[in-house]
Amino acid sequence: MRKADVLLGLQWGDEGKGKVVDVLTPEYDAIARFQGGPNAGHTLEFNHEKHILHTIPSGIFHPDCLNLIGNGLVIDPVVFMEEAERLAAAGARVRENLVISVKAHLILPTHRLLDAASEQAKGNDKIGSTLKGIGPVYTDKTAREGLRTGDIQRDDFESIYRIHRDRHLAQLQQSDLSYDLEQLEKEWFEAIYYMRSFKMGHTDYLANNLLKDDKKILAEGAQGTLLDIDFGSYPFVTSSNTSCGGLCTGLGIPPNKVGRVIGISKAYCTRVGSGPFPTEQTDKTGIRLREQGHEFGSTTGRPRRCGWLDLVALRYAIMLNGVTELVITKADVLSGFDVLKIATSYRVNDELTDQVPYDLTSVSEPVYQEFPGWTSDISQIRHAHELPHEMKEYLRFIELHTGVPITLVSVGPDRAAMIRLTD
Repeated sequence: MRKADVLLGLQWGDEGKGKVVDVLTPEYDAIARFQGGPNAGHTLEFNHEKHILHTIPSGIFHPDCLNLIGNGLVIDPVVFMEEAERLAAAGARVRENLVISVKAHLILPTHRLLDAASEQAKGNDKIGSTLKGIGPVYTDKTAREGLRTGDIQRDDFESIYRIHRDRHLAQLQQSDLSYDLEQLEKEWFEAIYYMRSFKMGHTDYLANNLLKDDKKILAEGAQGTLLDIDFGSYPFVTSSNTSCGGLCTGLGIPPNKVGRVIGISKAYCTRVGSGPFPTEQTDKTGIRLREQGHEFGSTTGRPRRCGWLDLVALRYAIMLNGVTELVITKADVLSGFDVLKIATSYRVNDELTDQVPYDLTSVSEPVYQEFPGWTSDISQIRHAHELPHEMKEYLRFIELHTGVPITLVSVGPDRAAMIRLTD
């Protein structure tokens, strides 16, 4: 029986997972999402066109590849319909090549309202929610009060929906949030009827049967390890397990059937929303990284906070996930810097540590190692031997101090700008 490979982010999300999945898809028979929801924004760019995926796996543009939406996802029918129609118009075989788990949970219009009300009530203590209803729907899931995609085939679905809606409305009475639920429900039910025309099934059986038939599966993570509900910078995290363990619970593949673990990291760090960020640069360096990297959220449009690569956090993410190989993205963004920095340890309570502390806000300062930068434009390079010496040394340092080989490095947004370093 073949093993499933997994690709996931090692930072606070936005590492470029969608592009890497798109590049690797020709090697696989199926691509599967296993957690998260429309808070994800995976960007693919090819033939001078950009495509942003929120719920549908990043292998959807490859005509011979099956795409699975696993049980660990939460689906907003309105976002799904908009995304599916847009991808179909761009030539993707969405209806033919997509299967949705009957056990994935549905985001109701009132989940989004609850999300907005919760964030509004926090005032200055906002966690930076994307306001997509992710937290409330996962709350209902763990409270055993959720609606699942398999429920939309039931004759009494609308009655069941109203029970859940009314429960949410009772909670919303405690807020002063204004909203037009009638219009939200009209759009939502239109999208529900649209979803009914898609293939739905037991993706847990399907995934395991594919492996039995010697088919190759790549599981595509969303967000990043440092946003994991258990291991991330809590409470500034997402509501699902973004680490490797989420593959087993979100797709139904057993731990002994996990193969390659491909970890994605930018050549620097970014973060969207609130929360601790030890290597953040709030000066001209941070602004320059944001401008050169076009660092604005693909889902929210919010400007990303930018800083130097954090090796302490990266090693932690590698340990948690059992990463077997690294992919470094957006290396071209560092072109032109005279000096580059990598944080190798933290100073916490006047002591140095190479471990991520319980409370990241306790980090008084990161301890950096400096490297000479490179001045040449590397965005058109397509072969490893053409990379500047300074960049090779930067990458070698990461390999040496993580103990994991870098197999691919990205030097531009297009799928062709991916350089293979080792097999």
